[in-house]
Amino acid sequence: MPLPLSYSLRNVQARRGRTLMTAGVIALVVVASSLFLGLISSLKRTLVSTGDPRNIVVMRKGSDNDGSSQMTLEAYQAIRFFDGIARDAADQPLVSPELVVQPFFHTPAGGRENVLVRGVEPMALAVHDNVRIVEGRMLTPSSGEAIVGRGVVGRYVGAALDDQLAFGRGRWHVVGVFEAGGSSFESEVWVDVRELANDAKRPFPYSGIRIRVATPAQLEPLVRRIDDDPRFALGAERETEYYSKQSESANTLYVLVVGIAVLAGIGAGFGAANTMYAAVQARTAEIGTLRALGFSRGAILASFQVEALALAAVGFVLGAACALGLSACLRLLLGGIGFGAATFTINVITLKVSAWDLAAALVLALVIGTAGGFGPAWRAARLRPIEALRKA
Repeated sequence: MPLPLSYSLRNVQARRGRTLMTAGVIALVVVASSLFLGLISSLKRTLVSTGDPRNIVVMRKGSDNDGSSQMTLEAYQAIRFFDGIARDAADQPLVSPELVVQPFFHTPAGGRENVLVRGVEPMALAVHDNVRIVEGRMLTPSSGEAIVGRGVVGRYVGAALDDQLAFGRGRWHVVGVFEAGGSSFESEVWVDVRELANDAKRPFPYSGIRIRVATPAQLEPLVRRIDDDPRFALGAERETEYYSKQSESANTLYVLVVGIAVLAGIGAGFGAANTMYAAVQARTAEIGTLRALGFSRGAILASFQVEALALAAVGFVLGAACALGLSACLRLLLGGIGFGAATFTINVITLKVSAWDLAAALVLALVIGTAGGFGPAWRAARLRPIEALRKA
């Protein structure tokens, strides 16, 4: 017959020192894995949320990001009148020509970081309709003005409303702050595209263009037409696919985090096993008595495994609480975490530990408890009643 569940749970509660020591080891693994997984998922969430399924990205063939692409004015003027492009209320095609540069910005602490500066025209707000001006106003073309993303504000010298932001060969008056639903646009600075091209002395005025398609059915034909046009050697793809490729850089980090978590889990498993073995040694008489009362080896094995899983659950609860608290403190103190992007610029990521990150940490904690507790549970189950009572 099986031992009551309450027996295993009372043993966990009664041996508080062993419980806290084992749970503490597991909690450390949970904290580390939750924060690392939260950072990676936040990065991927930021990049993937940047794309709009109704938009097309057009760049030079062979370019994998805006920073390595260039486009002529003639190509832009030809493509903007292709069939299948949406139009605004004034019957203007929803096409946003853009130029990307990566100048150094200085931080208040004296360091410097590459920041993505995007040259745009007023049409950009219609094409990127997830971008909203939340403070100030939109920049006026050809006036030396800039708007900055929420993630940039306060991170760099001059990156604040009504301040002077210095980069390139001049200074730019910040007239607005924008948000973009937590996407990577919030890590950018936007200025007038013609002024940026002149400041950067670019021989080609654009890096690429963003196009809003009129209907979903016209997206693929428009992509094929741009790809097949022999005049300009340009390639087109969905904006969601473009930013999904940018997020693939996080996959290597994900594998690294999983590897670290496995190694930490192995160490925590050995720690849990040591404390459980010590428990078996200290409870030899108790185990012998249970066997003498008729409880089977399977019942004792199951009872010790339940204890191990209960310890893992306690460790997970402690670790999850610490991980959520630490992530909240990091958001409060740092505002965002700088992360290198494929364009060699900094993406400012807001760290959030999601339910999925905690679920992965829970699975890891239960695996640690199961693996670490099986050996001691097997040993306890194999003790013969007479030998256990004699050793006691």
